[in-house]
Amino acid sequence: RIYQRGYVAANDGNISARIGEDRILCTPTGVSKGYMKESMLAICDMDGAQVSGEMKISSELRMHLEVYQLRQDCNAVIHAHPPTATGYAVAGIDLTQCVLPEVIVSLGGVPLASYGTPGGPEIVEPMKPLLEKHDAVLMANHGVVTLGSHVMDAHFKMETVEHFAKIALTAHQLGTTNTLTGDQVQDLLELRTRFGIAGRPGCELGGSPASADGSREELVELIMGQVLQHLKGQ
Repeated sequence: RIYQRGYVAANDGNISARIGEDRILCTPTGVSKGYMKESMLAICDMDGAQVSGEMKISSELRMHLEVYQLRQDCNAVIHAHPPTATGYAVAGIDLTQCVLPEVIVSLGGVPLASYGTPGGPEIVEPMKPLLEKHDAVLMANHGVVTLGSHVMDAHFKMETVEHFAKIALTAHQLGTTNTLTGDQVQDLLELRTRFGIAGRPGCELGGSPASADGSREELVELIMGQVLQHLKGQ
């Protein structure tokens, strides 16, 4: 599906799923995701040693293993290059504005991690602090990584990120991006609590994260502070 939707080109991207305490099912290197067959999949242990499969595992699997060690609640990882979201990553722009209710509830925000060289340990180091609390992260000059409870969950989050990026770009081209108010964001954060996904960072309300544990008073103080700063600058 990530190939059909244009999220990867040629042999780009990689997908993995936790299938046991010490076993990870993963896509191999050098194969287009649009022509992948079940027989091509490989299995490795949590140290990255391949234990099954005729084709070699991707060098970027190390990033996936780091995620699994960091997040015990994660059972699937997808790395892809969806064009619009990757464009934001190349431009150095995160996707954390409080704009779309669906994004705020499902992901909160999509922060941007600094660049790390692909294929080695450097790729994941800048992402670690963000991946501890976020299920989707932009990778500077590279792409996007999403986490999920299962493969389709991670895939749907990738779809959400790219969809959000397209809408954000369209709004920017039209010249106006209307963000939600503090009260509106707080209502959405309360929905997240009801859905059992509280504790994840919220979106950014004027540059500061709206926390799932924050109060309306804190949001009001945040807005008032920004208004005062604006008035002082006039």
